Amino acid sequence: MLELIRDVHRYRELIWVLASKELKVRYKRSILGFVWALLHPLLMMTVLTIVFSAVLRVPVDNYAIFLLCTLFPWTFFSQSLAYSTDCIVNNADLMKVGYLPKLVLPVAAILANLINFLLSLLPLALLLAVFDFPFHKTLLYLPIPVLALAMFALGCGFFVAAVNVYFRDVTHIVQILLAAWFYFSPIIYSLEFLPVQYHKFFRLNPMLYILDGFRHAIYYGELPSAMSMGLSLACGMIALEMGFAVFRRYQDSFVFNV
Repeated sequence: MLELIRDVHRYRELIWVLASKELKVRYKRSILGFVWALLHPLLMMTVLTIVFSAVLRVPVDNYAIFLLCTLFPWTFFSQSLAYSTDCIVNNADLMKVGYLPKLVLPVAAILANLINFLLSLLPLALLLAVFDFPFHKTLLYLPIPVLALAMFALGCGFFVAAVNVYFRDVTHIVQILLAAWFYFSPIIYSLEFLPVQYHKFFRLNPMLYILDGFRHAIYYGELPSAMSMGLSLACGMIALEMGFAVFRRYQDSFVFNV
């Protein structure tokens, strides 16, 4: 972990340049540009809100807010994983031109999506005002789940970026995994909605604890339990340690396999 922090600080300017480039390329020739980063989760929220609150009549007050609390963080995570998967392969030419510290590529991919995510909190705040939903003091707790989520996304990003160099099927597997993971995570529902006998299986999902922090702080106006806080940060740190260990182990051979 210390090595990662040292290298990120050392190459911080290069990481920022690559993250800025990623954002510019992503919305190049797009009429709405960055607005798409905000529209995507908002449109999903609209569809899911109609289905679950109007059609299926899920008994949750302010379901749109209930949903967005976790939909925005999930969108950040899923996009981070998708972009990280191909970050080494897509920059093969750049690596072959001269020396390039490989770790800057997944870090830049996560940073670009993190910027998108943090800016997406602005329309979330606007919706809270529109729905006359209270701004709880627990919003001050949000940096903790954001940190846990960023570490978890970066750890997973390191892992899939490294494996995808050798097995290009990873790109397709990640898409399928994210689709299944979405429904296995408490985004469109809360764990309390499920039969108690199934809780133990859902508690194996690291995203449960991370998303729990967002929903408690924004929607319920209360802090998650100390155990949930600790588990969210622990999941983030463990994922980061393991993902970076795999990435560091194989990074020197990337250039020969892309």
